Amino acid sequence: MKEIQIGMIGLGTVGSGVLKMIQDNEDKISNITGRRLHVKTIVVHNTSKHRAVPLQDTYLTSDFDELLNDPEIPIVVEVMGGIHPANERISALLKKGKHVVTANKDLIATNGTALSKLASEHGCDLMYEASVAGGIPILRTIANSFPADKIVEVKGIVNGTTNYILTKMNQNGMSYADALKKAQDLGFAEADPTNDVAGFDAAYKMIILSQFSFGTRLTLNDLHIEGIQNISREDIKQAAAFGYTIKLVGISRLVGDKVFAEVAPVLVPNGTPLATVNDERNAVMVTGQAVGDILFYGPGAGGLPTANSVLSDIISVTKNLILHTTGHGFNNYQQEFKSAKPEDIRYRYYLSLTMRDVPGEMMRLAKVFADIGAGFLQIVQTSATANQARLAVVTHGMDQEQLAQLKAALDQNDNNSITLLAAYKVLPN
Repeated sequence: MKEIQIGMIGLGTVGSGVLKMIQDNEDKISNITGRRLHVKTIVVHNTSKHRAVPLQDTYLTSDFDELLNDPEIPIVVEVMGGIHPANERISALLKKGKHVVTANKDLIATNGTALSKLASEHGCDLMYEASVAGGIPILRTIANSFPADKIVEVKGIVNGTTNYILTKMNQNGMSYADALKKAQDLGFAEADPTNDVAGFDAAYKMIILSQFSFGTRLTLNDLHIEGIQNISREDIKQAAAFGYTIKLVGISRLVGDKVFAEVAPVLVPNGTPLATVNDERNAVMVTGQAVGDILFYGPGAGGLPTANSVLSDIISVTKNLILHTTGHGFNNYQQEFKSAKPEDIRYRYYLSLTMRDVPGEMMRLAKVFADIGAGFLQIVQTSATANQARLAVVTHGMDQEQLAQLKAALDQNDNNSITLLAAYKVLPN
């Protein structure tokens, strides 16, 4: 049986998983593809470091040029992460005529268009299924299973670290700091968790999901991004009393002929699918005009789940090599991007406020709402001190322009007597 040589850049958790799966599933892969896959060369920073996975006859090197200039290697897997030098290395590989499989969401979200163009110019495949939601095969499913349906919304929990932290806050009453510490102890969060907890990791994934769903080319500047660092136990508890669970959710949806996209904490109604996604799990819900809501659920990270998505890309490239059909884009759907206006985005909101506990303050708050044409659906006083009360409010539907007006009005109220602590969207049932 003919053998296809594979190169890799990086041998961390995901890289080790890819190598192990190729070794352990050799017979099945050969049966499906008609080819034997063999990892010939892996570029690593430290060649003498102990590896948990057996290398067998795989060669380790710290010299990228050895891999780049090896004519026997047609497919290279990049799992080193980061934007630089990954961007330069993938560019060099594509120019050399090598096909690339990557799990690098940061790079694909920021420079995927240029890399895809480069791959096309050189007749190469560039695959990146593993860049979104780990082991969930969401990108290829959208590309292959929705070509005739119009996707109107894609939303989901796409960051395992933040979902784990919020699960512990929701179910165990932990503070944010304690839940983060536990996530770090278990290896779910980095020593510097900013990329995850501030929402940037999820935003990169929503950029890629938007490309596949709507053909748009978003940047981070096109999304409202809000993390979970300021979510309080008080709001977690009150949301539960209202019948909701707070989750960090990425949303990208059509509003007429425009696109609205954001990553932020939202209140998810208990009993709905996204509310049941806990710990480090991910879930993506795709809404099509014809099929309605479809939920994709599974592990959002981890060596073997992510490696499974990488390997599915390797097998796709292998089949393309056999059929001489390489060089076609992973995602060819493109549409002109128009950003939805604030007045087009309408949701109910959960508001957490403090106000002076004196007569007349509730009337003052009601007048602010009346002035912007908004109203209350639910309002409760959650706590009080000698001179200050804390309120939780669920509004009727209002648009983002009204929300901005509300924040401005409260910022300007006399003596800061009413303070807005938090404002989160409430997803519909």
